[in-house]
Amino acid sequence: MSEQSRSPYRRPRHGSRPGQGGAQGGTAQAKPRDPARRVAYDVLRAVDQRDAYANLLLPSLLNERGISGRDAALATELTYGTLRLQGTYDAIMETCVDRTLASVDAEVLPVLRLGAHQLLSTKIPPHAAVSATVDLARRVVGHHRARFANAVLRKVAARDLDAWTEVIAPDRAVDPSGYLAVVHSHPRWVVKELARALGERSSTGLVETERLLVAHNERPKVTLMAKPGRATVADLVAVGAEPTPYSPFGAQLPEGDPGTIREIRQGRAAVQDEASQLVALALTRVDVHGRDELWLDMCAGPGGKAGLLASLAGKGEARLVASEVQPARAGLVARAVHRAPRDAGRAIAADGTRPAWRPGVFDRVLVDAPCTGLGALRRRPESRWRRTENSAADLAPLQHDLLVNAVEAVRPGGVVAYVTCSPHLDETDGVVRRVLAERDDLTLLRAADLLDGVPDLAAGEDGRYVQFWPHRHGTDAMFLALLRRS
Repeated sequence: MSEQSRSPYRRPRHGSRPGQGGAQGGTAQAKPRDPARRVAYDVLRAVDQRDAYANLLLPSLLNERGISGRDAALATELTYGTLRLQGTYDAIMETCVDRTLASVDAEVLPVLRLGAHQLLSTKIPPHAAVSATVDLARRVVGHHRARFANAVLRKVAARDLDAWTEVIAPDRAVDPSGYLAVVHSHPRWVVKELARALGERSSTGLVETERLLVAHNERPKVTLMAKPGRATVADLVAVGAEPTPYSPFGAQLPEGDPGTIREIRQGRAAVQDEASQLVALALTRVDVHGRDELWLDMCAGPGGKAGLLASLAGKGEARLVASEVQPARAGLVARAVHRAPRDAGRAIAADGTRPAWRPGVFDRVLVDAPCTGLGALRRRPESRWRRTENSAADLAPLQHDLLVNAVEAVRPGGVVAYVTCSPHLDETDGVVRRVLAERDDLTLLRAADLLDGVPDLAAGEDGRYVQFWPHRHGTDAMFLALLRRS
């Protein structure tokens, strides 16, 4: 399979008229038949056609349509399972259609992918999976295209997933990146960049890279953060959560809806990955050599790290300014910092590349830069299909400018934390190295020393960065660099 192929790794999008087969069209039906498959289909259509985020749209549609219990669980499994293994399913279906998969109608592809997931990765009996999926196809794309879906899915059902892998995957010894891309459903370029970040070469067989890809396709637990001074981990444990291994504020929810937890509803706790908690905590542990009164979260939306920082600032003598360029997201940040101890958090709508504050006034600055999101593929599996090989290069200038402005915002002796939810070296080491080369007033600190209870964190030359990994730490792949201005 050519590395330049648009499928299974990425498919051109086709336009569609509003209300045809997407989430809008599904919403119009008050009580659709087979609500679980219908809502999964509508989310997949919206993800593909409108760049919607499944983790935001799915809960909204489940609530809007009154879907709960087993139907909600099935819809969740179908949605996320299909998105995670979309590349593998597309490679299989390429062999089952008499034309290229890219030429298949955009509203039909989600039906095929849903059917393939049920056939190859669930315990649903094959006849039931085909029958239910074809019935869905009749309702969303019509009888004629439902017959096409039926023919394709019957071919898919002829083999199990392991047997299909032997048919579609390149020879691992000859093309390890291509093999892992197809078997573990990642674009080839993502496999290569993750291997580069892990320091692995193709000649080694990419053993650790495969462990990472496997972790990306596992369902993550929901991680909660008890805001210091407003809630405790014990409060979350009392409602069924389990303490996280590393964060003193974290707890994991084995199952269930976090929105039903009182502390979440009251804003005293929030959903936040453990690595996100720890990179913010590391910033607060650095000795800033002098006053420690004013902190800045430069790219604060939607407010997870800002909520933690505001609480930590309020428990001491500091205040937090949480800045977000998009007004709607700034509103989310305002809710996240609301009622912090001593009312220590303030949210503003401002552009970090055009600062609304005077230079050198902050003691600590966090810049959680916009990035490709390749570190959160467990939680946002669609991101692997949404980004391209050029995405990191496109974002690097913005990341550079934000870090430069963060350095300008901090006083001499103060500290900047540069954070990305991506391990891509062009977004992490590349950005930090460029800024260090441009300035002689910065010292790169050993960030892992601030999180000495977490193993295997040190990354980069001399181990001065922190890099979390899903397969090592059970977290998102967050990157952290700490820079002191001298």
